[in-house]
Order: sequence, then structure tokens, then C-alpha cells
Amino acid sequence: MKVPFLNLKAVNERYQQELLEACERVIKSGWYINGPEVEAFEKEFANYCGAAACVGVANGLDALRLTLSAWKVQGLLQDQDEVIVPGNTFIATVLAITDNNLKPVFAEPDPDSFLITSDTVKSVITDKSRVIIPVHLYGQLVDMPPLLELARQHQLLVLEDSAQAHGAGQMSKRAGSFGHAAAFSFYPGKNLGALGDAGAVTTNDQQLAEVIRALGNYGSQQKYIHQLQGWNSRLDAIQAAMLRVKLRYLESDIQIRRSIAQRYLSEITNPLITLPYSAEPANHVWHLFVIKADERSKLQQWLSDHDIETLVHYPCAPHKQQAYKDYADLSRPVTEMLQHQVLSLPIDPTMTDTQINWVIEQCNKNSLQMVSCCD
Repeated sequence: MKVPFLNLKAVNERYQQELLEACERVIKSGWYINGPEVEAFEKEFANYCGAAACVGVANGLDALRLTLSAWKVQGLLQDQDEVIVPGNTFIATVLAITDNNLKPVFAEPDPDSFLITSDTVKSVITDKSRVIIPVHLYGQLVDMPPLLELARQHQLLVLEDSAQAHGAGQMSKRAGSFGHAAAFSFYPGKNLGALGDAGAVTTNDQQLAEVIRALGNYGSQQKYIHQLQGWNSRLDAIQAAMLRVKLRYLESDIQIRRSIAQRYLSEITNPLITLPYSAEPANHVWHLFVIKADERSKLQQWLSDHDIETLVHYPCAPHKQQAYKDYADLSRPVTEMLQHQVLSLPIDPTMTDTQINWVIEQCNKNSLQMVSCCD
């Protein structure tokens, strides 16, 4: 019984005919950069998120990077201002900060939810703090009301990193509608994934949206007239067309993921495995199902030996990467503990009941048996 971590071929085969028709529509239109497909997707995705505006960009990193750059253009940020970011996140969140000559400040996550909290953020706020980037990790929203109140008290901008949280909710709102802006990735493996790289920014600030759009279009709002020093980061029309198809099925895919997660939560009973915590499981979109295990490597080997593919998100925190060697002496014990414990189980809307049963069965194998086979 083979269980891939994510069968992207099977995921996209479900919509193959519609994807082919959308692709053909773009090819026949002769409009491949910007144009009506991009405009239609931006409107549809903004409406889905509950935001006033959406700007399609080339990828999720650019969505973060362009937003911070736009705030610099608007005079809201300047070089070496501090941006508070979770210690446990994908490195793109940090790259966007340093690419803008800003300074990342790493806040610890809650060890159960894996998310930053208003308390952990408050502990690292200084008089140089200007932005908070709450990362809605693994498909679950950071507890936003107290974080937004903290940001209001300290006059901080809030940029949601929603790369893993398409459709995640809280207080009848969705990711992408809480902060001053939000960045999304549509990398193929996301819950809403393109057939290549793609990204977007959502915001209720129309002026900000206009600056971001100009920055991503060589700093231009009018052809050959360049008000800003921008770069090339635009959403391809074909990717926009693919995303329009898949957006129609996002909610049904989320429900499938929730049903798989519920089975894992109720049926994985191995005491050596700590299951993920969610304050609002009905609003979690389960981009990843991340467990903790002190014997992570042995568990992962056991599952691999039984043809179950798992991944580690993430094995090395940004502040421990060679790229950020200046932070090598920084201590973030919770973040560093998690990088040695977390393991992501397969959670794929095309999984069969037989595959789900197999994952649960192998996770529940006697702990001594599991350890002895892997020593």
C-alpha cells in the first residue's frame, strides 16, 4: 500500500477537462500577461477572501516582498526598521524582510499550535518595531483579534503570511482580510495551487494595491513611464485561468481535508505521537497535518518502510540557516525544539479510505515495535 505525501497528478486530473478548456481560452485570446483572465481571478479571489482588492504577482515570496517595498515607497517603513516574524516559518517570510533592507525579529511560537501569539510578539516589540507578519502556518490562523489590538496599541502594520491558509477562517472572516495586507502563494502543492508559480496580495487599501501593482510592473502604471524602481512580478494569464477553475473547488477540497484530519485526530492513539492542536478545528484548512514525536526520525523511517511518504516542515529554522549566519547565536528554544519533533503526514483530497486506514494503522503500531525495527 503506497501513500504519497501529495499526489498532484491525481489532484489536477479531477479538473483536467476544465483546465484544458481554460488553457485553450487563454491561448486563443492572444493575451498572456495581465489582461481579462488575471483581472477576473483578482476579483474572484478578493471576493472569496473578503478583501477589497487583490493584485496577482509571480509567487508568494514576491507577494510579501512587494508589500513591504510598497510601504517603504509610501513612507511607512525605512531601512533597518524591525519586522516581527515567527521563528518557525519557511525562509521566504524572512527573505522578503531582508530583501527590503529591514531587520527580522524572531518571535517564538506556541508549542502546541505552532503559531505566534500576542504574548510572544509583545515580548520582542521595541521602539524600532514597525510590522508584524503573522504566519498562518499549516492552514490555521493566528489568533488575530488580540494580535490586531496589540498592533493598534503600538501602531504596527500587519502583513498576513497566508501562503498556507487559503480559506482558513476566524470570526466569520477569512485569511487575507484581517491585516493591512496579506500575501498568498499558489505554489502547486498549496490548497489552492497553480500549475506553476503564482501569488497574490489582498488588501482593503486601494492605494497600497496600486503601488504594489506598479512595483510588480517595472515600477510603471503607464507603459514606458516609470515612477518607481520596480521589478517584473506579474501573474501569468494561463496561471490565473487555472486558478479560476480550481478556486471553484477549493471549499469542497477543504472539507475533504477536514474529514481526513478528523479521522487522524480521533483514530491515531499512539502515546508517542502528539497530535496537532487547533482552537477552532472547523476553521482549520489542514494544508498540512503536522504531528510531533520525540522519536521523529524513527517514526519517519517506520512509515517510509511501510510506503507512507512524510515530510518535515521545517527541519532547520531560518535563524539557523547559513544564509542568516549572523543570527546563529540567537536562542529560540521552542522553535528549535519543534524543528526536531515535527512530522507532516499525508493529507491529500485524493486519498482513498484504504490509504487513510493504512496511515492510521502504521502510526498506531506498538511503540516498542516501531523503535526496535528502526534502531
